[in-house]
Amino acid sequence: MNTYFDVFVNGYVGYFNYLTNEILNPSWHNYFYWLLGLSLFVWLLELAFPWREEQAIFRRDFWLDGFYMFFNFFVFSLVIYNAVSNVAVSLFNDFLFNVFGISNIVSVSVAALPTWVQWLTLFVARDFIQWNVHRLFHSNPFLWSFHQVHHSIEQMGFAGHFRYHWGETIVYRTLEYVPLAMIGFGIDDFFVVHMFTLAVGHLNHANINLRLGVFKYIFNNPQMHIWHHAKELPNAKGANFGLTLSLWDYLFKTAYIPSNGKDIKLGFGQVETFPHRFWQQMKYPFQKKKR
Repeated sequence: MNTYFDVFVNGYVGYFNYLTNEILNPSWHNYFYWLLGLSLFVWLLELAFPWREEQAIFRRDFWLDGFYMFFNFFVFSLVIYNAVSNVAVSLFNDFLFNVFGISNIVSVSVAALPTWVQWLTLFVARDFIQWNVHRLFHSNPFLWSFHQVHHSIEQMGFAGHFRYHWGETIVYRTLEYVPLAMIGFGIDDFFVVHMFTLAVGHLNHANINLRLGVFKYIFNNPQMHIWHHAKELPNAKGANFGLTLSLWDYLFKTAYIPSNGKDIKLGFGQVETFPHRFWQQMKYPFQKKKR
């Protein structure tokens, strides 16, 4: 028990030191300033080349989404997630060893492959896992109550990428952990891949008309992703589930772009009555819903 307590404390202290170092010591491998830089760059693109010209510079809920950015990426990890996840990983590894005698779950090592092959493998594997998890959020009623926070966006902009309930982080990371750990990826690999997917996620939610030509069948884009947020869809379980790659939606026939989605209404049924304040949205999935 003391061991797990030590893991918890070390995880908390370690992340605090990491975050402090990120802010006070800028570098090319610094997530905090990459996040700020990418956000500012995509926002400037929105201002210079707006797809919906009438949309305000500070669109509806702009500041709420900005708060979500810092909460989900930094505050949530500092307060609880990083420390608890470290304990969970330790418990899981101890379970595998004590019950099955497994001390290392890596079954396919990519360490000997060229770096670019490792990054590509991680990127494709992780995106496919996330595509499946995203579909699960739309098909499972309990998980959908968490995902509704993200779909409460009624005006699309880059910062909407950050509006999601912390419960989503737990589900995504839990379901990602085992398959990615079995391939043997490290934290440095994640940084490079995550920066790329972060940039694409910003662009997918941005108020810009991004014309990819034939590459639209490979990469997600604002003109595709806006239909994922459409208030009215022919399929109740949604469409366009790709996070970075649109490839999966075209392969598994969940792609849906019937027309130019520039001015479609966003959200879901009765989105107007959905909570508009941060703490109300955090409590929403745990409240008993009226039938």
